[in-house]
Amino acid sequence: MFGLPLHPLVVHFPIVLVVLLPISVAIALWAVRKGATLRRAWAVPLAFAAALTLSTWVALQTGEAQEERVEDVVGEAALHGHEEAAERFLVLSGVLLLVSAVGLVPGSVGRAARFVTAAGALGLVVAGAQVGHSGGALVYRHGAASAYANPEPRGDPGADRVGDLSSSDARRDDSHDRNDR
Repeated sequence: MFGLPLHPLVVHFPIVLVVLLPISVAIALWAVRKGATLRRAWAVPLAFAAALTLSTWVALQTGEAQEERVEDVVGEAALHGHEEAAERFLVLSGVLLLVSAVGLVPGSVGRAARFVTAAGALGLVVAGAQVGHSGGALVYRHGAASAYANPEPRGDPGADRVGDLSSSDARRDDSHDRNDR
């Protein structure tokens, strides 16, 4: 999309959803306690859990699709840690989705599942932070974005291009032009 890799665009969905999931669980638990219909109140955290698992799967797929290109820049070892953390996050979010579905069951089994979902949602925040941190390290420490930062030149390879100037070089050139007048 627009010459950008898809993975960095997609990974933000699981990050947002993993933060919203425990909030939605807390609100649903409060609503059920205040007398709201179980199915109606618990449908929201269940939907967040499903969206989290789906968006995590999509993020993992897009990451794997771009793995070869980034691996040439950062190396296999650095990439492997991020991939393992992402796979673990997908499994944990899938398990939590199943547990949260049991939360729709009335009675003590459903109640237990809802409280396990609350604890699991908090645990997923930690697991999500690990995935995000390792992904950030790939980009900012290991230079993963540089795999996409220098696209092939278009047009005449010998022509000067404004995009080749850094912003400080461009400012310097502008100030020289003004001084020459």
